[in-house]
Amino acid sequence: MMNIPIAKTEFTEREIVNILKPLRSGWVVQGPFVKEFEDKWCTFTGAENSIAVSNCTTALHLSLASLGIGTGDEVIVPAFTWIATANAVEYLGAKPVFCDIKLDTFNIDTSKIEECITKKTKAIVPVHLFGLSADMDEIEKLSSIYNLKIVEDAACGFGARYKGLHVGNSGETGCFSFHPRKAITTGEGGMITTKDGELALRLRAMRDHGASISDHQRHFGNKPYLLSDFPYLGYNYRMTDIQASIGSAQMDRANDIHIQRSAIADKYDEALKGLNWLRTPLHNADYEHGFQAYVSLFSPVDIVNRNNVLNINSRRNSFMDHLQQKGISTRPGTHAVHMTKYYANKYKIAPEDYLNAYIADHCSIAFPLFPSLRSEEFKFIVNEITNYTL
Repeated sequence: MMNIPIAKTEFTEREIVNILKPLRSGWVVQGPFVKEFEDKWCTFTGAENSIAVSNCTTALHLSLASLGIGTGDEVIVPAFTWIATANAVEYLGAKPVFCDIKLDTFNIDTSKIEECITKKTKAIVPVHLFGLSADMDEIEKLSSIYNLKIVEDAACGFGARYKGLHVGNSGETGCFSFHPRKAITTGEGGMITTKDGELALRLRAMRDHGASISDHQRHFGNKPYLLSDFPYLGYNYRMTDIQASIGSAQMDRANDIHIQRSAIADKYDEALKGLNWLRTPLHNADYEHGFQAYVSLFSPVDIVNRNNVLNINSRRNSFMDHLQQKGISTRPGTHAVHMTKYYANKYKIAPEDYLNAYIADHCSIAFPLFPSLRSEEFKFIVNEITNYTL
């Protein structure tokens, strides 16, 4: 029987060779490989500054903290996203204010953002979900009108562009993930991008306990015996040189990885276009999809609404179970954060309060996508999907 995972990390000999270098050098914490990885990330994304951190959650937390978000503030986040988007706001004592999404993109519905804004609103965290950019023109307009900071959650954003600009370059910061399900992985890891040089310096200090210079700079400076000053309240959010050595090696084939993922997505589009019960990912000339995941909406009726969503969820789950029995892994796209127990209980939110997020939570489905997906595996997946009887 086939055993096809939802995602698969493939390391080459280059990563294996690279990871031995910090081990042999003896310098395994944040150091020269982190700098090398950051430089390559700037080249690929066009970012002016890249700051490697321990994961994307810490990237979000650090970004918001560096912008002064704190107790009593409100930050707008989409209701359909990974829970870390909202958690990063909670960590600072601020309140995440949920905004519903559009079902054709799974991204924040920009027409609903303005009604979420109050005098306490200080920032917005648009999410480029599954590798598709949010509508940044509209978000930037509202940011300008209401003086809001923008922290882009680009956890899935590798290779994603909006009107030619790589995501992570529109807001104050962009936050990326290198979790194993992502296109580039360091096991755990994250990156912050920013065009603000002063903010970059602050972020570099704050990821390292607030230190004015790093351990590597101090150790190889002319006075290694003197400790750094600490002008900021910081955190231990550093990436190790071991992780960065893996990321740096992968960045040497970043364009190829993006091309391979897009090619598989194109094949899915072609193979599934005749299914009227499956809404495949949006295509639009302004949006270059990064395809961190291939997520569709299971929709065997013309309109999914509050009255039929539970029935459709049951039918979707039966479909997913059928594929699982055939050895094909699937997943929901992600979850509606407002429906998780912590947020539902704390803020007294009902599932239907953000209906599209509720529908996406119950009806989205991700199919296997990774560069090493074999042709016979792909054909098997498509055959099982297209021949499924609803």
